[in-house]
Amino acid sequence: MSTFQLDQQRVRRNFGHAASSYEQHDALQREVQAALLERLDFYLETPARVVDVGAGTGRGTALLKQKYPKAEVIAIDLALPMLRAAKQHSSWLKPFRRVCAEATQLPLADHSVDVLYSNLCFQWVDDLPALFGECMRVLKPGGFMAFSSFGPDTLMELRAAWAEADQQPHVARFLDMHDVGDAMLTAGLRDPVLDVFRYTLTYSEPRKLLEELQGLGATNADRVRSRGLTGKARYQRMLAAYETMRVDGRIPATWEVVSAHAWGPPIGQPRRVPGGEVATFSIDSLRGSRRR
Repeated sequence: MSTFQLDQQRVRRNFGHAASSYEQHDALQREVQAALLERLDFYLETPARVVDVGAGTGRGTALLKQKYPKAEVIAIDLALPMLRAAKQHSSWLKPFRRVCAEATQLPLADHSVDVLYSNLCFQWVDDLPALFGECMRVLKPGGFMAFSSFGPDTLMELRAAWAEADQQPHVARFLDMHDVGDAMLTAGLRDPVLDVFRYTLTYSEPRKLLEELQGLGATNADRVRSRGLTGKARYQRMLAAYETMRVDGRIPATWEVVSAHAWGPPIGQPRRVPGGEVATFSIDSLRGSRRR
């Protein structure tokens, strides 16, 4: 398991600052969103509550409300400015609720969610046991969870270009699919299915990619990032290194996307813990089972 840590305050500020510009740069996010919404077709029930974790400006939440018009749909995001921007997508005909909270501390009752959806949010959470443990807590038995996240090869060209300039981390790091899958199994999620997709976007120059990352709020938030100014000379070395990667006259940027779904297990299904497995039951479910 990777040991990198994220500065959650920095993550919140980055996305808060990007609330007004996010939808000018979210072409990839919408492409991944469309594919993720298709995974919801595996869920054949009519949900009463649907939750969008890391909802951002609410474009995806509105599509969830359109897909499940009779459900209570809740947009959750850690950045309050994003939720304010999401109001534009919540109509009086198809409204959804907006709640400011972190993915590891969802303000929802145990086993109260039928569908938990998250598009390109989980990469900003470094505590996978806490994340998937919380997902497990709120999912109903038989509930459905679908999410996407960036994988470690995301922005590998930009990372390589910066490595030519200095040895400081300038590009966000993301967890491997195997780490994500292991965390899902450990939490007790049932029948997880994970896939990896690669997208390559191209730009006229490296600065256009950097502007897009800034506009999305997807800039480096590692705790070990350099806190000082980068310096013009190092920045120019990075740009020069990236220029050597041009393909057909364009600057490439790889985005590795992990897409997954899983099911909420029945009450009492064992889950893995250090040293073995543990199953949990409510007190009420055990009443009357004692022999007299």
